[in-house]
Amino acid sequence: MVFRSHMDAALAEAREAASRGEVPVGAVIVSPSGEVVASAGNRTRELKDPTAHAEILALRSACAAAASERLPDHDLYVTLEPCAMCATALAAARIRRIYYGAADPKSGGVAHGARIFTHPQAHHVPEVYDGIAAQEASKLLRDFFAERR
Repeated sequence: MVFRSHMDAALAEAREAASRGEVPVGAVIVSPSGEVVASAGNRTRELKDPTAHAEILALRSACAAAASERLPDHDLYVTLEPCAMCATALAAARIRRIYYGAADPKSGGVAHGARIFTHPQAHHVPEVYDGIAAQEASKLLRDFFAERR
């Protein structure tokens, strides 16, 4: 149930992102005690910033709260497989575990594409769990893009 409740919070962030016209991706970072310490949805269009992915924004907030550039023992829940940029940032932050919903065969950087954590240059390899609420996360994305076609 813990996995699900944190993914529900990430899905809520994704829905909020969609309501702002952003690609519906949401992320939450959870402390070792199980407390959500940061949450965000995509804001690339709003902020005119190509790095304003949900994961990056949540990392920035969690690192500020921890007063550290590293978040060992913290977990990330995100509705879509992180891209290569986000996966690299998550490794740099030393995130313990990544739980993601929908796979991203086109732009993913964990199980698809660059597969950041398989490279010898990866300084840190988090545990990765996929498919959590994948159907809901995929539906949010499908519906969002269908409305724009």
